[in-house]
Amino acid sequence: MEVAVKSSLTSIHAPISVREARFTKPKLLSFQFHPRPNSSISRMLKKTPSKSKPFATMSSPVPSSVSTESMEQPEAELEAVSQEEKFDWYAQWYPVMPVCDLDKRVPHAKTVMGLDLVVWWDRNESEWKVFDDSCPHRLAPLSEGRIDQWGRLQCVYHGWCFNGSGNCKFIPQAPPDGPPVHTSMKACVAVYPSTVHHGIVWFWPNTDPQYRDIITKKQPPFIPELDDPSFTKTMGNRDFPYGYDVLIENVLDPAHLPYAHYGLVNALKPQVKSDREGGGPIDLSVKKLDSQGFLENQDHFGDTKFIAPCISYASSSPGDAPEKGSMQKRMAYVFICIPVSPGRSRLIWIFPRNFGLWIDKVVPRWIFHLKYNLVFDSDLYLLHMQERKFMDVGPENWQKACFVPTKSDALLVGYRRWFNKYSGGQVDWKGKYCGALPPTSPREQLFDRYWSHVVNCRSCNAAYKGLNALEVILQVASLAFIGVAAATKQNTNTMVVIAVVCFAGSRWLARFISKNFHYHDYNHAFL
Repeated sequence: MEVAVKSSLTSIHAPISVREARFTKPKLLSFQFHPRPNSSISRMLKKTPSKSKPFATMSSPVPSSVSTESMEQPEAELEAVSQEEKFDWYAQWYPVMPVCDLDKRVPHAKTVMGLDLVVWWDRNESEWKVFDDSCPHRLAPLSEGRIDQWGRLQCVYHGWCFNGSGNCKFIPQAPPDGPPVHTSMKACVAVYPSTVHHGIVWFWPNTDPQYRDIITKKQPPFIPELDDPSFTKTMGNRDFPYGYDVLIENVLDPAHLPYAHYGLVNALKPQVKSDREGGGPIDLSVKKLDSQGFLENQDHFGDTKFIAPCISYASSSPGDAPEKGSMQKRMAYVFICIPVSPGRSRLIWIFPRNFGLWIDKVVPRWIFHLKYNLVFDSDLYLLHMQERKFMDVGPENWQKACFVPTKSDALLVGYRRWFNKYSGGQVDWKGKYCGALPPTSPREQLFDRYWSHVVNCRSCNAAYKGLNALEVILQVASLAFIGVAAATKQNTNTMVVIAVVCFAGSRWLARFISKNFHYHDYNHAFL
């Protein structure tokens, strides 16, 4: 259990070694800067001389006792790329949801890249389908519909029915002896190419018929461990109230583990412990950066890479070398970061390993998710507010506001370089959004686990319903024992004790449910 729950998060963001020349001085783009006038960060930046190096804008002067060689800053330069090199956000496969968390009996509403989708199981073709979540009749969401007795997707607003190809097969309001209006192209639903890969439903964000067979030309990213039957493949997912780029940065940042997740994960231990948390220098660097991502060069683990635009992947071999004839223990950390909309993202996490396989067969997923959700909550508010400060200075001016002097920041600097160079420092939302972030919600809503995870996880949802039922049973049992004791007047003391225990159990369970399935605040000051 400890290996599965605690150690699986030990190297959540752990980068890994690729044995070639290091990219030690990442160079970032230089942009015109137009900060918001009322921002505190903007006021600080205005006082900074224009000739200052971009990453040192908010820093204090470096003491003479500190070696400037160890604090090399990325130099600003204009990196022009050809149109062919620009990252095309709409020529990629995107993950939607793990199959294990989809119910074949109902359609599911999901948003990816600002596109409203409905995911449903077509039992006639035995395939998961991804449609535009809009009925062509009156634009009602098809995700609120149902699967009818013939396996068609039915819009419950007026009863229009569609097959797996998006063709309308039935319009109840059309006279049976009248013209076949359901055969009109205008009655069809837009269908996105989709496939199941590594146990996840993926879709291609373009409904143009020329991409119908895109799977034969380009496949979703391949992760070796997820294709190996000797590895476990337990998955989870959660939605977050901050953007995709902030999420990617976070999973590429091992230095925050002992601090933001203090007491929850085992981070790398330095040779000399300088503080309570045990943080220390981490020698990271990046190589081979191009429009499709980059490799990470770090000697502590194994192979690591950022596969644009969504995947942070690391594999390692924990422990000592295996004895002769025994199997080498291997594990991987796969974080799939999905752009949902500005200020919203979704994470699918997978920690495959080829040892301790029995654990996943015995322990239900929701038990592990209790720990994982606590880890995610511990830096959720930090990231939510950080994104707003980035927006104050302009996302493309990230390097002007942040001071990143150590090698432990090399991966997120590499990511920002990729993001700026190949995507102009922003996700291409096709003009759907104005660029503003949604307003900050109260903490109870930001940390809400029910809508961000429980309803989207079949294991946690089943546990939630079961525990709520048990709470009611305990309350009823408590009243029943009191009633029996009053009516029979036999074994009164025993009955009362049992009633009290049942009531206390129901109260404890109610708190457990609220804390682990709804809202659990996190205060770092009292840890």
